[in-house]
Amino acid sequence: MFTSVLMIEKALTSADVEFVTTLHGNEPVSFQVLLQPRGDQADRLLRAIDDIALGELDEAAREGETPEGDEAKSEGQRALEVSLTALHAAGSEAAGRLVEDHPLDALKSLVDEVGADEVIVLTDPHYVEEFFHRDWASRARHKVGVPVLKLFSHSKA
Repeated sequence: MFTSVLMIEKALTSADVEFVTTLHGNEPVSFQVLLQPRGDQADRLLRAIDDIALGELDEAAREGETPEGDEAKSEGQRALEVSLTALHAAGSEAAGRLVEDHPLDALKSLVDEVGADEVIVLTDPHYVEEFFHRDWASRARHKVGVPVLKLFSHSKA
C-alpha cells in the first residue's frame, strides 16, 4: 500500500478528495492527514494579499473576521473530521491530526513515523509565500526526504 502524508489548511472538498484519491490509479493509498488551523494575526496580511491577487476583494476585507489561534482549533478539528470522513467514504484508509506548532517539524516526524512514500501539500494559492519559496511545499522539499507534490485546492470549502 502506498502511504501519502496529506498536508491541508482547510476541509477537503469533494473535488479535492476525488483528485487525491485518484492520483495513483487503482493502487490502494493510505492517507495521513495533517491540518494546520489558521495562524496568528501576522498571517492575515499575507492572506489578504493572496485574496487581492486572486481578485477576491470581498474575501480580503473579511480576513479580520476569520478565527485565529485557539479559536481556530475547534474549526480545524471539525475540518479534519470532515476530511477524514470524506477520504473514508472514497474507500481510502485515513488518519489525521491537527498541527499546533512548527508544521514542517510535525510533517517530518510523521513522514518518518509512518514510512511515507510522498507528501502532498494541498492548499489555496499563496502567491507571496510561493514567490519567495516560503510555502509549505517549497520548504518541505528540503526537509522530508520523500517526493513533495504541491496541489491547489479545487474550490473553496
